[in-house]
Amino acid sequence: MLGLVAALGAGCGAGSIGSAGRTSVVASFYPLAFAAARVGGDSVTVDDLTPSGAEPHDLELTPRTVADIQRADVVLYLGHGFQPAVSDAAAGAAGQVVDALDGLPLRTASGEGEAGLTADPHVWLDPPLYARMVKRIGRVLHRPARAAALVARLDALDSSFRTGLAHCSRREVVTSHAAFGYLAQRYGLHQVSITGLAPESEPTASELAHVVDVVRRTQATTVFSEKLLSPRLAETVARETGAKDAVLDPLEGLTPSETARGDTYFTLMRRNLAALRRALSCR
Repeated sequence: MLGLVAALGAGCGAGSIGSAGRTSVVASFYPLAFAAARVGGDSVTVDDLTPSGAEPHDLELTPRTVADIQRADVVLYLGHGFQPAVSDAAAGAAGQVVDALDGLPLRTASGEGEAGLTADPHVWLDPPLYARMVKRIGRVLHRPARAAALVARLDALDSSFRTGLAHCSRREVVTSHAAFGYLAQRYGLHQVSITGLAPESEPTASELAHVVDVVRRTQATTVFSEKLLSPRLAETVARETGAKDAVLDPLEGLTPSETARGDTYFTLMRRNLAALRRALSCR
């Protein structure tokens, strides 16, 4: 079933596709749904295809979901193999179809062909790149002023990350999967991932040994797992090296408890910043 995200704080009311004269927007997962709801306001209804608490890489579409995609006024998704089922369904859509990765400077996928990915899709974790996506959504929804307001908040978030990560004892960020390359590149960090871009992939013994060696050599104090994935691999590396395990959120979706608490992209990104500052001993 489609997850309604009209209550994301944008002021748009929940409703069926195209209800009450609003522009119907289907977004493939949370960052796109959040941006569309905030930018569109009460002129749109926004449906998030990825249910709360679900891993978007694993999204499977029902016939009803495919039909909703194909009759929506606007379809927002990420190409390059991030959610192939959505890309396929969007090809038959009657409305405006927007691949939010188009025109962005993308990182090459690590492990060529991994899970069908041809580029690292995690651009929303880099606030300036996410701001470019927001501006494009503003043009599509004819709401440039609201997009500009959201971009201003992203500029402030970027400034907080630059200041907060400027003076740290360590620069290596050890993660369970390679979702944080854009964030690391933006703020002068080095991502060391246990697995590649596909969160369900399993590392080889030599890859796992390499991560353990890097953790020991750099004296990393923390190995990060993710809330929507099993922490098993991160816990294994942490146990082997004596490091702590903690959570770094790739913001691919909200859990039901986060939704109930009123968390948003901004609250979760600031939580990420606090976690990074602790792990890297920033001052």
